[in-house]
Order: sequence, then structure tokens, then C-alpha cells
Amino acid sequence: QVQLLESGGGLVQTGGSLRFSCAASGRTSSAYAMGWFRQAPAKEREFVAAISWSGSSTYYADSVKGRFNISRDNAKNTVYLQMNSLKPEDTAEYYCGARYASNSYYYTDKYYEYGYWGQGTQVTVSS
Repeated sequence: QVQLLESGGGLVQTGGSLRFSCAASGRTSSAYAMGWFRQAPAKEREFVAAISWSGSSTYYADSVKGRFNISRDNAKNTVYLQMNSLKPEDTAEYYCGARYASNSYYYTDKYYEYGYWGQGTQVTVSS
């Protein structure tokens, strides 16, 4: 079992920046891939970014590529999402997910492949 706790959400103006953290606890000795997803009101959850256990493989949704950066510090069992040049369409509840991985390079953008989720953190970008 892995427990995830997100932090870092808030209200920001268009063009601003925020940094999310997702701290994992519990069974963190095994390799696990991490991802960030978001869900806006009346919309389905959508993929934002993913990172492999080693951190060497990352993947982004086209809508955030070049603006967001995902990274991790396995010594702290924490994954980060740096969000720059924020737009009103980035407004959503953001969730981090974890999935045990068979190798250190695995990552996925499929929400149903993640077995563990954080409670979510809200981002509101004002225009």
C-alpha cells in the first residue's frame, strides 16, 4: 500500500507559476511510476504528466508540454510538478497517482493503470 499526499495548490493569475508536491508513504521500497492528472468541473480526468521510477523517462500531455515539468526525489519519496505560464484552462483539481512498476523506466498516461491516488489539490488560474 502506498499513501499519497499532495500539496501546493492555490489561486494564481494567468502567466503565474505553482509547484506541486506529492509525498508517498507506506510501501515505498518498491519501484513505482508516478503521474499527475487533473479534472475540471463537468469534465473527465485527463492526463498531465508522468515519470518513471528512475526519473529518466517523462511524458507530458500536449496541452502542458513546454510549460510543466515533472521531477522526483526518491530519497524523499516525493514527486513534483512545476507549472509555469499558467492559463485559465489549467484550472482543475490535480491528483497524483502511483503505480508499482516492473522496471525503473516504466511510465504510463492511462489513469486506470494507477492503483493509488492522492486526495487532490485545487488550482484556480484567474484571467
